[in-house]
Amino acid sequence: MNDRTAFADRVDQADWDAVYAEIDDYGCALLPQLLTAGEAAEIARLYDEPENFRTTVDMGRHRFGKGEYRYFREPFPQAVAELRSALYRRLLPLARDWNSRLGRDARWPDTLEEWLAECHRAGQSKPTPILLRYDAGGWNALHRDLFGEKVFPLQVVVNLSEPGADHTGGEFLLVEQRPRAQSRGTATLIPHGRGLVFTTRDRPVRSSRGWSAAPVRHGVSAVRSGRRHTWAWSSTTRPDRAHRPSGTRGPRGSAGARQLVSGSTSEQNAGGWTSACPAGAPPSAITCR
Repeated sequence: MNDRTAFADRVDQADWDAVYAEIDDYGCALLPQLLTAGEAAEIARLYDEPENFRTTVDMGRHRFGKGEYRYFREPFPQAVAELRSALYRRLLPLARDWNSRLGRDARWPDTLEEWLAECHRAGQSKPTPILLRYDAGGWNALHRDLFGEKVFPLQVVVNLSEPGADHTGGEFLLVEQRPRAQSRGTATLIPHGRGLVFTTRDRPVRSSRGWSAAPVRHGVSAVRSGRRHTWAWSSTTRPDRAHRPSGTRGPRGSAGARQLVSGSTSEQNAGGWTSACPAGAPPSAITCR
């Protein structure tokens, strides 16, 4: 694989002002090419080498959807380690801005290493980068990845497969609960090797009283055919033992804590949405079917 400068350069090549604006508008935004086709294939192949992972989660067993994901064991692959450090640095200004708008006290240090050290001191020492695999019929229920008190407000997922060639379906879904309004759904087909930044828990939206926190959940629509691999990165770490925040539904244990969707039936069924949005198109405020 390439050296550190190459991965950091790819992250820096994004138009970050445009990325910040799109996340503010939709709760998510596409990033430029973060991995070459060869690098993406190399990471996807690791799925069949169990020694690279500390645990495997069967989503069907835990009623999270249908598919599997595996938590990487340290040391991470070079691309995973270097991209997450570069992405943290670029997402930090927006994270701080969101907290300021919402009047929250939580602050994040300048580097990922300092933030992870804070997480470790709080008892959250298990790393959360994961490799996901969906075969035909696979999907992921709407949820939020909340593992403890220490939370970073943004995450990144990278598609290691080529839409239309390796798989059909499998769009990334985001549902935002708007203040005193109907929820808004966004569907994005992530191009091969590109990343998508999205909201972890909630984000600031304008309201009649200034800024309000809009809860956000994410999932994956049904994979119609083929196999879809993605790498997902959260800068938040898991507790040393199973932990379930208040309001979390679902089992304790190896799957960790995922806050599943609550609310209307339409939201609960949204994990099975199928989108026809073209690759590279901006997210739509209307669910694509």
